[in-house]
Amino acid sequence: MAKELTVKDLLDNTRLKIVTGEEYLDRKITTPDISRPGLEMTGYFNYYAPERIQLMGITETSFSQRMNHSELLLIARKMMQPNTPTFVVSTGRELPEEFMQAAQENHIPVLATELTSSKILANMTYFLSGGLAERQSVHGVLVDVFGLGVLITGDSGVGKSETALELVQRGHRLIADDRVDVYAQDEERLVGEPPAILRNLMELRGVGIIDVMDLFGAGAVRSHATIAFNLHLAKWHDDQEVDRLGNGEEVINIQGVGLPRYVLPVQAGRNLAVLIETAAKNFRAKQMGFDATETFNNNLNNLIAENSK
Repeated sequence: MAKELTVKDLLDNTRLKIVTGEEYLDRKITTPDISRPGLEMTGYFNYYAPERIQLMGITETSFSQRMNHSELLLIARKMMQPNTPTFVVSTGRELPEEFMQAAQENHIPVLATELTSSKILANMTYFLSGGLAERQSVHGVLVDVFGLGVLITGDSGVGKSETALELVQRGHRLIADDRVDVYAQDEERLVGEPPAILRNLMELRGVGIIDVMDLFGAGAVRSHATIAFNLHLAKWHDDQEVDRLGNGEEVINIQGVGLPRYVLPVQAGRNLAVLIETAAKNFRAKQMGFDATETFNNNLNNLIAENSK
């Protein structure tokens, strides 16, 4: 399910300051879409979306200077609807007095910033898109390994938390243990975060619940991370087919986004933390164009060509 955001959340997470309506910051924001009410300033309300944040910049405030008091007040009252969360004014501009009056009448807070319209629009869209996105709960552990979000999954008791703990001891950072809330930041990126009740906590069988930040410091945890790939821990079976060349990448679908998936067999004596570190480095190398599997195949083809002569 999606989070619920209020105007106060927007105020706390973007470079905005409050102009008026401090007592109304609990108003709900239900959509990440933001309107630039240019046509509405001319009186065209056929497709007005009052549930959106209304952003006014130089164009809108300059146009208002051409209008008389009664016109402005009429337009302002039409724009200030019961489900309008807030008005934001960019570029250090000020809302006309008529808009301030209508905002007070309808209990709508007014926020302002020195940033340009394009910059504050990008900031608000990024925050709202993530905050209001649908969440999918995934059973697993999310760890930041060398700057890459690695989603570790596997059957219960396979050693996900213990492996994550060893990674933390090796200097990497925990995002979430046992349950990861995943949402799509856009069409290509998945972001994972912990549920509020589990933030910074880890469960270890036989030890109990530990607070990772309390034991290892603030540098051992992160609030969220973009997920680079999924590493699935599978219990070893003698008849199990294992990818030995690294060219058997699978893709799983979460929230409509394809995520690379690798299966790592779990067997006594295997150092999973080192293997995961190596997998993260290898993934980064492939992103940079260095593929060891391709190098091996080229070497093999060259050897075959030489022997065939």
